[in-house]
Amino acid sequence: MTKPIHVCEVVGNMNGGGVEAVVMNYYRHVDRTKVQFDFVVTASSTIVPREEIEDLGGRVFMVPAYTNLPMFQKAIYDLFKSHSEWDIVHAHMNALNVFPLKEAFRAGVPVRISHSHSTAGRGEMMKNIAKAVLKTQSNRYPTERFACSRFAGEWLFGKEEPFELVYNAIDLDRFWFSGHTRALVRQQLGFHDGQLVIGHVGRFMPQKNQGFLIDVFEKLVELRDDVMLVFVGTGQGESAAKEAVRARGIAERVRFLGQRDDVADLYQAFDMFVLPSLYEGLGMVAVEAQVSGLPCVISDKVPAEANVTGSCRVLPLGDSQAWANVLCGLTLRDGSERASIDRRVFSNYDIIRQGAWLTEKYLRLHEGAV
Repeated sequence: MTKPIHVCEVVGNMNGGGVEAVVMNYYRHVDRTKVQFDFVVTASSTIVPREEIEDLGGRVFMVPAYTNLPMFQKAIYDLFKSHSEWDIVHAHMNALNVFPLKEAFRAGVPVRISHSHSTAGRGEMMKNIAKAVLKTQSNRYPTERFACSRFAGEWLFGKEEPFELVYNAIDLDRFWFSGHTRALVRQQLGFHDGQLVIGHVGRFMPQKNQGFLIDVFEKLVELRDDVMLVFVGTGQGESAAKEAVRARGIAERVRFLGQRDDVADLYQAFDMFVLPSLYEGLGMVAVEAQVSGLPCVISDKVPAEANVTGSCRVLPLGDSQAWANVLCGLTLRDGSERASIDRRVFSNYDIIRQGAWLTEKYLRLHEGAV
């Protein structure tokens, strides 16, 4: 039997974010008799699913954090030189892809994929300046360009360079609405039938704009007394968010669930979903929420591709009262409506289909490299 090819997935920091979730979803659903993943992650990672990766047949390689760039680059280069089985390196670090792909080029790796999962937005001036500088080199080293959305691709590679859309696919069955799961999870979380539960999933970081969502919710509480807000995720801004809800006297209406591995079930317990991001490469959590049949309110900074059903309310940022008014008047869906969403509209996000596609893509790239 032919051995599987090994693809080096350079993920960088693994902290339970969306990019890592996408890569792991694909890893679970590629044909691992033909393609195996090896992961390169930084020492600053906090959530590395090493046991699952190794159980699936992959390997994890730790390198210094890229904040120590010379050490990071040397370690990456040494890895590429010592693993001749890697004729494909797939980098998932957005504008930072230039660093591992430069070392892959120096080491003679023939297939070098740069994958854009994100963009840039307001409120992160120094980070955006760094991204702008790095983007000038973004087309220098890759042989293939992938992006999760048209916007993310044009942001990193420009409008002149071709790139391939690689959808952030998920297991649709896991996210499909289940009345039984909804009742069970709401009971576990202590929500009664009369409560309106608003959900948000994302790391606590400036990009996700949770501070604005707290502003919105404070105004929404003034409009109706049956609302609850649920945050799912962790991050550096979590403590500040908890302090903000305490200071505003709404702490009893806000739940912080932290990092969870049952997010698909939590969507079932929500009544609506909110994503007020300053920028997104795609906004995968909005897609997941739509698969579960939730009404969604998203910012106009979320790429249009995330509005898969065309039913999301898309609002400009800035006016928290306007957001509160929309949430207050949003039409809810009962269980039968949530379960009757046309599954065909999510075909591009079906991990079974996309996992098979990526398997064949890697194999074609491998065949062209040997």
